Amino acid sequence: MLIQENLMDRLSSFVLARRRWIFGFWLVVFIAGIPAAGAVSKRLSLDFSLPGQSGYETEQKLIKAYGGAVAGEPYVPVVTVASGQTVAGSATDIKAVFDALRPLAGVRVIDYSTTHDKGLISADGRTTFGLVYAPLPTSFTDTVLKKQIDTAFATALTAHHLTGSITGYNQLAAGDSSSDSGPSILTETLLGAVGALAVLAFVFASLLALVPLLIAAVSILTTFLIVLLLTTFADVSFVVQFLIALVGLGVAIDYSLLVVSRWREEIAHGHTNEEAVRISVRHAGHAVLASGVTVAISLLALVVVPVPLLQSMGYGGMLIPLCSVAVVLTLLPALLASVGRRVDVPHIRKEGVASRGWTAWAKSIVRKPWLVAAGALILLGFAIAPLHNIQFGQSSSTSQGTTSAAYRTLASLEAGGIGSGVLTPIVLVSNGTPAQTQAIAAAAAMVPGIRAVVPNAPGKLGYTAIDVIPNQETVNSSSVAIVDKVSKAAKALPGYVGAAGAGATIVDYRHAVYDNFPYVIGLIAVITFILLVRTFRSILLPLKAVLLNLISLAAVLGVSTYFWQDGHGSNAVFGVAPTGAMTFWLPPLIFAFLFGLSMDYEVFILTRMREEYDRSGSTQAAVVRGLGRTGRLVTSAALILFFAFAALASAPGTDIKVFATALGVGILLDATIVRALLVPSLVVLFGRWNWWLPESVAKILRVQPSPLHATGEPLLDQVDLHEESVNA
Repeated sequence: MLIQENLMDRLSSFVLARRRWIFGFWLVVFIAGIPAAGAVSKRLSLDFSLPGQSGYETEQKLIKAYGGAVAGEPYVPVVTVASGQTVAGSATDIKAVFDALRPLAGVRVIDYSTTHDKGLISADGRTTFGLVYAPLPTSFTDTVLKKQIDTAFATALTAHHLTGSITGYNQLAAGDSSSDSGPSILTETLLGAVGALAVLAFVFASLLALVPLLIAAVSILTTFLIVLLLTTFADVSFVVQFLIALVGLGVAIDYSLLVVSRWREEIAHGHTNEEAVRISVRHAGHAVLASGVTVAISLLALVVVPVPLLQSMGYGGMLIPLCSVAVVLTLLPALLASVGRRVDVPHIRKEGVASRGWTAWAKSIVRKPWLVAAGALILLGFAIAPLHNIQFGQSSSTSQGTTSAAYRTLASLEAGGIGSGVLTPIVLVSNGTPAQTQAIAAAAAMVPGIRAVVPNAPGKLGYTAIDVIPNQETVNSSSVAIVDKVSKAAKALPGYVGAAGAGATIVDYRHAVYDNFPYVIGLIAVITFILLVRTFRSILLPLKAVLLNLISLAAVLGVSTYFWQDGHGSNAVFGVAPTGAMTFWLPPLIFAFLFGLSMDYEVFILTRMREEYDRSGSTQAAVVRGLGRTGRLVTSAALILFFAFAALASAPGTDIKVFATALGVGILLDATIVRALLVPSLVVLFGRWNWWLPESVAKILRVQPSPLHATGEPLLDQVDLHEESVNA
């Protein structure tokens, strides 16, 4: 512990001696970050590639063969003829509509006029659909080709007196949004900031509540600036911009809250302003550093997964806590030392003594730790139970924007006997002779559940695409079974290369992500354990922290499965039908973020308990003092993060809503059931073993050892707590 304290003391001395330089540096970074925040979105990647996986490598062959068109979710133009007419009778006009799309750069168009496959016509003969495969957009705001397709299709329909519209999985996901700029990050951030300000106003009851918001603004803009530089030599996922704005808001405010509260406490204990700053950096700053590094490592561990999307979220997301720590440990102490007391008005709330409510709560836990621990574990068990039913894949079409034109178009197809499988066709690739290609198509057509099989004209390099349209969409780990069946039916035939498409991508993710996920969990757990051993000077506390985090995360995924996948509440709260699956990239990302963020609260609470135990030698007193001092801070910090995630849940995409609500529920569950019930009760039950760190381990980690004290440590009523509690 002495090594960490010396480090923090040197840091505070450096900052206090160079305040003007600190202010100047962060002012320059803040100003530079303003235009960077606006420029980042244009530089972010939509890369969902899976190098080395069968479906991805097959798709790359298709892209080369057909000039850029991918095999993922295609545009699905739907054309309906007037009452009394049929598709067959209006074939010339319908062909002209689809012919208007063929000249567009990089597209591959499949329709009835070129295939004469009756599987592309509805049961009443009046509606037909086509498939338009297009190149991936170059950025989140790249809508050039989409506009070209929409315009060409609408113009051709009008010219030939036909009606129709375009659907598709991506069109459903976009809902009714017509904006080219994507979800408004600024609006969501401001919503989160308003919620955070309300909590800060309650905690501080003074103008000091504005200081953490200022720190958060500097931290967020700093992160955007660094990410902008990072995009010059690496791909960074578009999701990172939401994480920077909203997770960054919550993390920076939480860290600031801890430091500012400790500063006020030391001021109330009679220390000078500069002494209070030094003490707050020494203790609260040490907890902030440990927390930030833990969050960063949990995210950086995503680089182990061979998926560029998750890797970019890993090293992009890692910057969020690191930037927050840098700003909180430098700019914040400089501000407190310079203007802290002047903005701490009106000084209504007193920090000289612990919270009466949380102190009473801690004492009740000390009296009945077994009962509290058992109750918390039962609640977590109920939350974890739905996890056995989890499905991985993509959100179902019914969970997308059900009021959009794309959804109404899909509904009209389904009313005509055409299933949602049109959204996720399977694309087989052949490099054989025409006869061999036909044999592959015939084998695929024999698989139950297939509506139509359409061989294309040969592309370049000898590859030919075969579009296989299933009756039902292939969006989760159950429905992709038909992809495996089609591949199995065709893979032994001459000329077969592989299968691509949305279903094949889910199969790829199953192998690339979840075959490697145990290694990610293990890596995060081991590194976190080592860091926390140094932080807590204990063997048992870090082990308990890691295990409780894993249990907490299982509970979050269980609740998300129940709420979103199974639909128990998603429609009532968000107007979203059951998703049917958790999108394949969400569980690893939820795990990485929540593991680090929830560990923050463990560090905040146990660091203070460790400090109080070293002072009193009593585990019971440490629990009462530690929870009395940190309980309000942890719940306030959790509320701040919750408001940030609630703002993120206002984004139009279902996947972002799932991600945001999972984080929000996870933070609240962790701050209440886990940290306010389970953690203190287990600390009481483990007694003196909590604080044991053998000299051999301490020497390796370069911290002070903590020998196992003899039995019979002081009980709560034998310790002078030195403080009288006041109302929270």
